[in-house]
Amino acid sequence: MVPKLLLLLLAMLCLGLSLLTVFRVPVAVNWKLALMAGEYGYLLAFLPLGLAALIWVSRGESVGLAIPGLLLCALAVGFFLKPLVEAGLVGRALPDRLAAVFGPVKPTGPVFSLGGLVRAIPAVAPVETHEYAPGLKLDFRRPSQVSEPCPCVIVVHGGGWDSGDRSEITGFDDWLVAQGYAVVAVDYRLAPAHPWPAQRDDVLAAIAWLKSHAHQLGINATRLVLFGRSAGGQIASAVGYTAHDPSIRGVIAFYAPHDMPFAWSVSREDDALNSLKLMRQYMGGPPDEERASLYHSASAQLNVDTETTPPTLLIHGTIDTLVWRRHSERLAAQLEAAGRPHLFVELPWATHAFEFNLNGPGGQLSTYTVSWFLSAITRP
Repeated sequence: MVPKLLLLLLAMLCLGLSLLTVFRVPVAVNWKLALMAGEYGYLLAFLPLGLAALIWVSRGESVGLAIPGLLLCALAVGFFLKPLVEAGLVGRALPDRLAAVFGPVKPTGPVFSLGGLVRAIPAVAPVETHEYAPGLKLDFRRPSQVSEPCPCVIVVHGGGWDSGDRSEITGFDDWLVAQGYAVVAVDYRLAPAHPWPAQRDDVLAAIAWLKSHAHQLGINATRLVLFGRSAGGQIASAVGYTAHDPSIRGVIAFYAPHDMPFAWSVSREDDALNSLKLMRQYMGGPPDEERASLYHSASAQLNVDTETTPPTLLIHGTIDTLVWRRHSERLAAQLEAAGRPHLFVELPWATHAFEFNLNGPGGQLSTYTVSWFLSAITRP
């Protein structure tokens, strides 16, 4: 028989992991554990269920000693399943919120469902790799069954501005292709060798390259959407708000900062990313008088315009320990004040990369929301 103390310890570990759907992950703990708990909790719940069965079988005559272990397992199961309940509550209001801001579209399926937890994953789309500028490449994916030029989503990867590449979360790119959109995942120059605005210039160069090759790629160069995650979301929103390009129909940003002076003010050396170091590498130093214009150009929130700012979709996890949800909340407030169409969706259980599991609660809500947003803003 398994020692009762070991079973109790395992039950405590399960509960600790499940609590990452409630509390921000401590700095000393890998944030990806929170991603596992939030987006795969419906599978991890089988661990405490199995432990509870072992504890009950091993109870012997000491039924009272088994109760703490069973209670810990029950709590762990509840917290692992909490994201499913919260996804249902958030999803219930999403269609009305989306329609109110962006107009009605034909839904592609349910907002969130338990059946969606086991839905088929989109097939891997064929990839063409092109060099859009010296030393810089992009990966191009296009629906095979579309006969006319289709809208194009330009994906800007994350990585703290000093790492990452265009291969980030490609499953989401394949899903976009399955929805009928061309997808371009771009690389850009990285800090500290290349501080801002190199990244802006690279994305603008990629847009120019796409426009000049639109016919051979089979894309509609008048219907482009910028989509960025984390650091890439900052780049995407800054470019989208400052380019004043009518071909950029919208901006999507997942868990990203948008006000760089504010980002500097909340950066610390002892946080999960040493964000102060990342900011120094990227912006060259603090937002003093010497760098004021540089910080302004990198901040979508400081460039919101009452007429030209494109429609914006923001999604952020409440307990994201890498990028504070207040970044998205503050940009949403600025867009509201300017009267620009936008939607901010907050996921109470979620951390960074909540869309990694397309079938998880974060994956289902984000794909539904992005599908609606793209349908609304790219239609003729």
